[in-house]
Amino acid sequence: MAKSIQVVVTGASGFVAKNLRKYLSENNIDLISISRNDFKTYKNEQKIISKDYDEKLIINKIKNSDVLIHLIGIGKQSIDIDYEMINVELTKRIVNLVKKTKIKKIVYNSGLGVSSKTSVGYFISKYKAEKIIVNSGLNYTIFRPSYIVGKDDLFTKFLKKQIKIKTIEIPGSGSYSIQPISINDVVKIIFQSFNEIKFKNKIYDLVGPDYLTFEQYVKLFCKGSKIKIKKINLETAYYDAINNKKSNFGIDDLNILVGDFKGNYNQLEKITQIKFESVIELLKSGRLL
Repeated sequence: MAKSIQVVVTGASGFVAKNLRKYLSENNIDLISISRNDFKTYKNEQKIISKDYDEKLIINKIKNSDVLIHLIGIGKQSIDIDYEMINVELTKRIVNLVKKTKIKKIVYNSGLGVSSKTSVGYFISKYKAEKIIVNSGLNYTIFRPSYIVGKDDLFTKFLKKQIKIKTIEIPGSGSYSIQPISINDVVKIIFQSFNEIKFKNKIYDLVGPDYLTFEQYVKLFCKGSKIKIKKINLETAYYDAINNKKSNFGIDDLNILVGDFKGNYNQLEKITQIKFESVIELLKSGRLL
């Protein structure tokens, strides 16, 4: 009988990781999941709680696993925690762990819009993380996701909160576009990337088939509820992002939105051969509410 595959997941309590762990568990994959916070385990899963991903605590537990999926990242920084610390330095530490434990493959979630030409702080940190992985000599797959959409994603949670107060704020014109992808497709694609040769040492955009404006997305999401959509001046939104750490949109959230990034969906469809879920249909069905 073939040896079952063992997968390590970092950032285990995040939205993508939770959905991925559930999917892998249902597919009888042995999991070792690591998080700074406690979490409920699925079947075939061991958990490691470690605030700072302490090598001594982790190294013997994950030795000779097959794949590590690195899902730790922050999209908003503060005095206490910044991009360099998490997106870059922690990635360095994880890559060293993978090498020391002889794990064969690393899979990383970067971001749509990351490139060598960027001047956005968040993208710069993700680009540096990508470079660390590419130059590591490991077998890698890097995904650059657009908005990953599901019942519990941060954007959906934000919109639900806004619906409760009966007003949704849209920064600027709302005419910039997004290319959301369903979490159900994301977990299937990550699973595929573990050992298929076409994913070896490759970077792919992780985007869905629908390209729609932010305003269209919000309107479809609230369809049927009596919600006031309020456009706020972009300057006001940036002012709030700069001066209020609890603002709805961080500075780089706004930079990414107005950046209007488009990913290569056709390439992804061709390589994965899966039938993608339409996020427009998902929104129309009300299944995210």
